[in-house]
Amino acid sequence: MAITGPQKTVAQTVGLVVVMGGLAWASVPFYDWFCRVTGFGGVPGISTVASDEVLEQTIKVRFDGSLNNHMGWEFKPVVREMEIRIGETGLAFYEAYNPTDRPIAGQAAYNVTPYQAGAFFEKIDCFCFEEQVLAPGERVQMPVSFFVDPEIVGDREGQYIHTITLSYTFYEIDLPEGYAALEADQTPELN
Repeated sequence: MAITGPQKTVAQTVGLVVVMGGLAWASVPFYDWFCRVTGFGGVPGISTVASDEVLEQTIKVRFDGSLNNHMGWEFKPVVREMEIRIGETGLAFYEAYNPTDRPIAGQAAYNVTPYQAGAFFEKIDCFCFEEQVLAPGERVQMPVSFFVDPEIVGDREGQYIHTITLSYTFYEIDLPEGYAALEADQTPELN
């Protein structure tokens, strides 16, 4: 059976819609992967090991913390700035506090500025890799360990970077199942 003009047009249109839908669906994870690999948009890299080279040259790292409009926590860096040698592993802490009477789960989004530094800023371990849940009245210090890749000193743009700002923004997310059940159990029954 041969496909006629109108049927061919409909088939091509449906095919195009399916392809476009597939590309739209894949674009978010692809963009996320691209930013992590290249440091594009100030997205730092993730490393499983510390740098094997430490230079005498230093760099300042500033720390910034903010909350989404609807997040019920208080959140701030413990130390606002540190100076480390390039390649040296740094350790910084952020403090979070839940002043409410309910558990709140949060997830941190992060980046570094200037954006060119994203290709050289490597996180080894970070609270931002996992969702965080704070009980009512709970206060915690959350660590991030990192280093600045020594390749920054030989990069055409990176060699002029003397200060990097690491920024986090916490967003409220749904409580994990176990916590959600606990919260429901704590709700008093009204008769």
